[in-house]
Amino acid sequence: MTPETPQQTAAPRPDTPKTDVLHLTILRHGRSRADDENVHEGRYDSPLNPEGEAQAAALAAYWTAHPPGFDRAYCSTLQRAHGTARIVTDALGVPLTPTDLLREWDNGPLAGMGREEALERYPIPAFRHDLDPFTAQGGESQAAIRARALHALELVWNGGGQRVLLVTHGGFGNSLLRELLGTQRGWFAFGDTAFATLRLSRGSHTALLTGMNLTPHLP
Repeated sequence: MTPETPQQTAAPRPDTPKTDVLHLTILRHGRSRADDENVHEGRYDSPLNPEGEAQAAALAAYWTAHPPGFDRAYCSTLQRAHGTARIVTDALGVPLTPTDLLREWDNGPLAGMGREEALERYPIPAFRHDLDPFTAQGGESQAAIRARALHALELVWNGGGQRVLLVTHGGFGNSLLRELLGTQRGWFAFGDTAFATLRLSRGSHTALLTGMNLTPHLP
């Protein structure tokens, strides 16, 4: 075997293109009416309450002053996420694509049910297999949620743009992060209008979490 020539081991020229990176921001919606009602949300289609609208407006003002440079945005079709996304993207002039893929976990009969009643009628099982439905009366399994998270990420990956905003929910935001980071039993905090930031390499499977539960727009 002949030794490598200097040309083969030389460093890349300065004009060599860098590996493409997708900058992803995952945003949870603002406070909703369901929070005031103290009921389970999930697929319960609760709109933002006035506090949630103010939170979204504060974030829109913050990003207007500190532009994140979003090329495009996607959002859940549920009112609380779509309303948050619309307030933010209208202020920033970013095109918005609603998609059912970013909806919150389907919690079956728990949607809109009071928490005390839910515990009485549908007690939390000691163990739920990833292939089991959310409740015996219906809802998504964790396996179905994971599959949907991957489909959502595939949509974003192939949708174009280098800086993309996803407006979703606390549970499904966790599902997206678990798939990206390979932490299937991890849990990530998402407060009202809190967001996470990541850098995804298009040349490897690397996903770098650069910020979590960020709320620079809130007191």
